[in-house]
Amino acid sequence: MSDKTIDMLIYLGKAALIFVIGFIIAKIILHLSKKALEKSKLDPAAHKFVINVERVILWVVLLVILISYFGIPTAPLVTVLGACGAAIALALKDSLANVAGGIIILVTHPFYKGDFVDLGSVSGYVESIDILTTTLKTRDNKVITAPNGKINTSMITNWDRADVRRVDCPISIGYNDDIATAKKVLAQLASESPYSLETPPPMIGVSNHGESSIDFDYGVWCKTEDYWDMKYYLEENAVKLFKENGITIPYPQVDVHVRESGDKKPE
Repeated sequence: MSDKTIDMLIYLGKAALIFVIGFIIAKIILHLSKKALEKSKLDPAAHKFVINVERVILWVVLLVILISYFGIPTAPLVTVLGACGAAIALALKDSLANVAGGIIILVTHPFYKGDFVDLGSVSGYVESIDILTTTLKTRDNKVITAPNGKINTSMITNWDRADVRRVDCPISIGYNDDIATAKKVLAQLASESPYSLETPPPMIGVSNHGESSIDFDYGVWCKTEDYWDMKYYLEENAVKLFKENGITIPYPQVDVHVRESGDKKPE
């Protein structure tokens, strides 16, 4: 084996060693970053996003180090990469919008992992925030992947951001029923609920005179995590208490007037 061949093998061996050492260092940095993120106050849903960005940066740095080792000028490479980057940016503008949307989500924190949110036409619990997408899981366990760019430009409703929520239930009684009795029953229902809060007080008031019913605005406050238990409790027990107190549950009615054949038509 000639000296040139041996020198070439040593040269390539050093390049391989640089790659292996760089790979190991990148793994260590990513591992330490994961540990640091777990101890930080950053939303857990954003951890994957940060790690992926960091991984890309580390690979780019390792690539530049290897190119420099082989004696390839990096200045022309940077120029070429810049031109390619501009072309790629135009071709992938939607993907870049998703990346920018992900960064804005991380900075503004409109939601956190575990929050139940409405994102335009979809809703679910936030599972993760990635570089390009945010993953939701619906109540019936369907997985929804939403582009960050569209999320950032759409209306976001976070159902779990506040500590307390008001459960609003549509309640109606018949015109022959006593309004004061109905309000007393609804107040009793709110006070007996194991999920209701004394402050703020429940909202009870006549909101509308319908075609066949008197409609109430009925809202009871509870802790956010008790929302659905509170709603089911009110809906079920309102019917029971109304029946116990002689209050009817109205339904649509139509009065039909039958005119006998001998009746004269009005002039």
